[in-house]
Amino acid sequence: MPLKRLRPTSPGVRAAVRPDFSELTVRSPYKPLTKGKHRTGGRNFRGKITVRHRGGGAKRSWRDIDFKRDKRGIPCRVESIEYDPNRSARIALLLYADGARRYILAPAGVGVGDELMSGPDAEIRVGNALPLASIPTGTQVHNIELHPGRGGQMCRGAGTGAQLLARDGEYAMLRLPSGQIRRVPSTCVATIGQVGNQEHKNESLGKAGRNRHLGKRPTVRGSAMSPRDHPHGGGEGRSGIGMKHPKTPWGKPALGPRTRRRIHTDVFMVRDRRAR
Repeated sequence: MPLKRLRPTSPGVRAAVRPDFSELTVRSPYKPLTKGKHRTGGRNFRGKITVRHRGGGAKRSWRDIDFKRDKRGIPCRVESIEYDPNRSARIALLLYADGARRYILAPAGVGVGDELMSGPDAEIRVGNALPLASIPTGTQVHNIELHPGRGGQMCRGAGTGAQLLARDGEYAMLRLPSGQIRRVPSTCVATIGQVGNQEHKNESLGKAGRNRHLGKRPTVRGSAMSPRDHPHGGGEGRSGIGMKHPKTPWGKPALGPRTRRRIHTDVFMVRDRRAR
């Protein structure tokens, strides 16, 4: 997917690098696979803000994506490549031989008219979904299940993909984009290839207004606040944060000590992403 730079007619446009959407084939989604999307603005059921810096943004409709790829053995054809405002990847509309239509994440290199299939007997080809036990080692995969039948949970963002390194008994070893090597049950289903829209990481919004369109509100620095509002606040001028380590607004360490608890899935990790 190529990117484009616009003529610098304003400061916001001068810094912007945007997709040209040349790979899209239709403008509007397939209505039976869409529904309304409720937005919380970062608030819980009591109206209290639980996630900061969210709110506003353009209205979106939700596209129902088939992450399970559970129509096994039924051939399908790619009918269109479409935009999805809820994710960085593009989506592809599949028309199955039995007349059903479903959305999937559009893999890189898959276009309109391509024939796809899912199931253990499917051909090893980009866009086909197979159990990890049926995929040759060294293959790049995406939309990977962590539990059989639950649907793909890993490598769903634009340009991402994992490499199948080996199989060890009931498990397959995958190298994830972060560098982590992880064991996944061999019966889990994954899709061959890499997620499309690889140039997404090179986009530049160019102006604050485009962040507001995405539903992201401004972030205020803690050092610009008063002491009662943030641990970094107070002082005359730019006097630093007044402490050895940065903290969150609630006093928890922001850098250094790890605060994640109940890491019960680390037993499946073969190599940590931080390992040298």
